[in-house]
Amino acid sequence: MEEDESTTPKKKTDSQLNLPPSMNRPTVSLESRINRLIDSNHYHSPSKPIYSDRFIPSRSGSNFALFDLASPSPKKDGKEDGAGSYASLLKTALFGPVTPEKSDVVNGFSPSRNIFRFKTETQRSLNLYPPFGSDVVMTGVSPSPVKSPRKILRSPYKVLDAPALQDDFYLNLVDWSAHNVLAVGLGNCVYLWNACSSNVTKLCDLGVDESVCSVGWALRGTHLAIGTSSGTVQIWDVLRCNRIRTMEGHRLRVGALAWSSSVLSSGSRDKSILQRDIRAQEDHVSKLKGHKSEICGLKWSFDNRELASGGNDNKLFVWNQHSTQPVLRYCEHAAAVKAIAWSPHQYGLLASGGGTADRCIRFWNTTTNTHLSCIDTNSQVCNLVWSKNVNELVSTHGYSQNQIIVWKYPTMSKLATLTGHTYRVLYLAVSPDGQTIVTGAGDETLRFWNVFPSPKSQSRESEIGALSFGRTTIR
Repeated sequence: MEEDESTTPKKKTDSQLNLPPSMNRPTVSLESRINRLIDSNHYHSPSKPIYSDRFIPSRSGSNFALFDLASPSPKKDGKEDGAGSYASLLKTALFGPVTPEKSDVVNGFSPSRNIFRFKTETQRSLNLYPPFGSDVVMTGVSPSPVKSPRKILRSPYKVLDAPALQDDFYLNLVDWSAHNVLAVGLGNCVYLWNACSSNVTKLCDLGVDESVCSVGWALRGTHLAIGTSSGTVQIWDVLRCNRIRTMEGHRLRVGALAWSSSVLSSGSRDKSILQRDIRAQEDHVSKLKGHKSEICGLKWSFDNRELASGGNDNKLFVWNQHSTQPVLRYCEHAAAVKAIAWSPHQYGLLASGGGTADRCIRFWNTTTNTHLSCIDTNSQVCNLVWSKNVNELVSTHGYSQNQIIVWKYPTMSKLATLTGHTYRVLYLAVSPDGQTIVTGAGDETLRFWNVFPSPKSQSRESEIGALSFGRTTIR
């Protein structure tokens, strides 16, 4: 801009720009004027600051340290290389100081480990200054906190003495009802243990000629089925402690029971499975044949459409509601299949475990008839149960480690290994709230473990067992 004549000395300085062409003045080259502007030792008017038609900041007065940027170094002749300095500053602002690791980025297009992440090697981050961040000092992007694994107590919170609890792999002598009552077959008697009050009730005594081989609660928790050594199945009303029915049909002991609404399935050493509708007058409505040895595992799927059976013939079969022949046959196990569990989280997902010569847990998709995976547990698999609250399952084992393992599915990583039983852990049941399991063994003890989280908090201890600790007897 032109200066005010009233305030400008008549003698003009050489620093002024845009002189009228009519004025008889020495010609000053454009390059000379620019060099004087960017030079830190340019001439100043002794009487007035210099004004120009545009603002060109002096780089010598810039605070490059504020942004962790290196100040441009002057050339040997004392003057800056404007274009080179600007390019250097631009590269530094975009990519940080050029180092051997970053030279490929500055000079080319290869990716760098620092792209798309905040730097942590600088003393102060650009995030400290608007518009990049807030008032909180950040040295980098902190990863989201890793959720610590759930703590599972390695010891049972309660132990019950269970005299005469049989050490027989093919029997199923423990079951937990929807009303929080545990049924246990001890010798020729069945006892009920109320988990809320710890009261013990003797439900029945079969006499000296018979023994209890299996127990199974109906879904509502008011009726209990008892399989006997003589091949009969008894139905008891536990509220009145009355036997309401005895059903025949098997020639040998009944070691496996499974309920599906009003239908009761019973598996026997006579190699057959009988389907019984307790509303019908007949003892059974159909007979399922396919196994070549004793039936030791029976489980209905959660939608009551499929029944899985395991036998001492090392076979796992799947039946539908109306079939008398298995619709799926799995023959990969190398030992008896007692451990069977349907997933409550994925439709058609079935887990099975093999005995001493097999030791494997296998997973099947019954909707596509495919074998999903297999894991060797290095020990006889006696039972499997799936958590209804989280995608985890528990297996109990016999020869030779007698342990209880909590698994994370589908990775099958071990969350906990529980020990304490001195015999094979042959019996397993889960509490109605899905948090507690009870295990039974030939050491004549029942042990209660908190292994699964609650459906809401997934951390609160089970109400069952939190009220009483210690060791008592069930009879």
